[in-house]
Amino acid sequence: MPLDQTEAIVLRSFNIGDQDKVVVFFSRDKGLLRGVAKGARKFGNRFGSSLEPLSLVNVFYYEKERKDLVTVSQADLIESFFEVHRDYRASCTLGYFAELVEEFFPSRASEDLVFRLLLSTLRAIKEKGDLGLLSRYFEAWFLQINGLLPDFRRCKKCRKRLVEAGWLSPRMDGVYCPTCAPLKKEAAPAELPAFLEWVKKNAPSRENTSPFSAGQLKAISQALQSLIIFHLEREPKSLHSLK
Repeated sequence: MPLDQTEAIVLRSFNIGDQDKVVVFFSRDKGLLRGVAKGARKFGNRFGSSLEPLSLVNVFYYEKERKDLVTVSQADLIESFFEVHRDYRASCTLGYFAELVEEFFPSRASEDLVFRLLLSTLRAIKEKGDLGLLSRYFEAWFLQINGLLPDFRRCKKCRKRLVEAGWLSPRMDGVYCPTCAPLKKEAAPAELPAFLEWVKKNAPSRENTSPFSAGQLKAISQALQSLIIFHLEREPKSLHSLK
């Protein structure tokens, strides 16, 4: 059983047995890993605070053939986001990000772009960036990377450029203008194309200000989250807590 290692973000952990934990890691080069950290619940255990949710760690592990869980032998803390969890809304937001990553990606699939998106957004939140803007930033890029972000600039049917609010198609694969919309259920706000252009041109902002108003961000969030819920086929538990 050769020892392997990787840089990873702890998504979550849960207790197993009397003294152990199962930890879900999101690795830069290995994708999702699930492993048993033996003795992690013992007083004075060797893991310390390195298994706290959303910690950036260098994890060392053993892997057995035909075993879904690896055995975690060590996790060295690189960067902690513990102070972010003191704010309830920020803590729920981090949990929301972690849930999306775990639910959308299969085990062992390398997702470097998503890893860098998650880490850069976490750092911006840690630096007191605007939480609403950063949440929408993460959602937009997350959908884009997964190929789930439709064209919000033109009507799916008549192909005219949208100059006002439109409506998401029932299959969430495009946007209709008010004239062509067969079903006016999920709105696509007029400011969404401008927001997506801003997202493409900017890194996650660490400023506690936003180029978009709270009302605009709320409308944008409803559209982006409708896409996420549709493709996940359920509302994320952490999103329900945020609401």
